[in-house]
Amino acid sequence: MLKKKLFIVFSICNLFVIAQQKDSLSTKNGIDNPSLLTTHHFGIFSSRINQNFKLKPPKKPILTISSISGNNFHPFVEAYYPKDPLVREELSNIIWHNRPFNFIDQETTPADYSNIIIDAVIKEFRGSINIPLNKKHELKITLRSYLITKGKHPFSLFTGDETIEWFHSNIHGGEDPFGRRFYGLNQVNFKYFDRNGNTLELNANDFFIGGIELNHFYYPTLSINKTNNIFLNFGSHLGINTSKFNPSIDIGLSANIIKKIELKNNYELNAAVGINVLHKNLIDFKEVIDLGNNPFLMTFDSSIEIARHTRKGNYNAFSLNYQIQTRYNKIKEADYYTLSGNWQEIKGGWQHGITTLYKAQSNWSFVYTYGHSNFKLSLYFKEDFLVNNAPDFQTGVSLKIPLSK
Repeated sequence: MLKKKLFIVFSICNLFVIAQQKDSLSTKNGIDNPSLLTTHHFGIFSSRINQNFKLKPPKKPILTISSISGNNFHPFVEAYYPKDPLVREELSNIIWHNRPFNFIDQETTPADYSNIIIDAVIKEFRGSINIPLNKKHELKITLRSYLITKGKHPFSLFTGDETIEWFHSNIHGGEDPFGRRFYGLNQVNFKYFDRNGNTLELNANDFFIGGIELNHFYYPTLSINKTNNIFLNFGSHLGINTSKFNPSIDIGLSANIIKKIELKNNYELNAAVGINVLHKNLIDFKEVIDLGNNPFLMTFDSSIEIARHTRKGNYNAFSLNYQIQTRYNKIKEADYYTLSGNWQEIKGGWQHGITTLYKAQSNWSFVYTYGHSNFKLSLYFKEDFLVNNAPDFQTGVSLKIPLSK
């Protein structure tokens, strides 16, 4: 009799633990990443799109607050864009660093002109509210703002010039490989003169509201959701840019697919890919800075995440994200532009302020998330392995809190 009672109690306990595990899995909603957008010195003025790797809308409104820090650095460089088709054709047969510099006389060799220098640690502060509309639709409202800083310790411990140059000098890269020390550490030099004669200039401690974003997500109910644990969602995006340099409206579309795999021992694996396209400056409210003459930005994201659930319904998750975005300027100009900069004083990368505008921007992010029934905390760092320095290194922290119990 005693053995029978113990067996019943043991069975009830097992059922209770299994139920808890199922409940805890229900709190994990795909890969709920923080904002992984870069602090690119052109990108911060537009409403770029974050991929949505969730499986369904949240059950209740969620407030997200995030803080991001990125070190952006490009030495001073000038660019000339010849207008004569014959000159363009001639230069296209010469590698860019051997092209002759003969554009001073606009009468004999007419050309557009621009220059840029970027040296700052850019801080982004982002606040979002995710509002479930029903079981298939979700609205997300975001306000983003930026602070331009020198990146001094302790406020930019990982992204400051001193940390990055210590890493270069002692671990990898060599002494001052890109000229940060040549220009001086902990400086703000943020100035861009576009080909239309407009100037964008920011100074230390300048703060501005970047814009407001409205994002709608649709989560269709498909047979593969249950049969194969594969989920899709689609997004439509409207961005109102409010800075004085780029008062405008952007629109975009996104699509995402997520595969969920439940493993043994309370582990869960999620893999996702997504793509989005943004039409920049669909409407300009006044003359704006030329932040790239490519009107469309397309971004591809992929993430893989491993998570382990605890018996209390919490989880720890580690994810790896790869992101690549199309170039800011039209690639054909790279065939004939002529560049001038401090190539004699700087070991490498003096041309990056212009050349990276004609290259796809790619980066890797490593994300840790702690999920609790009352909040989610995410920490990440992002590295640009192509050394575009836009940004070179970036960190972020994000806190998600439900707005109702």
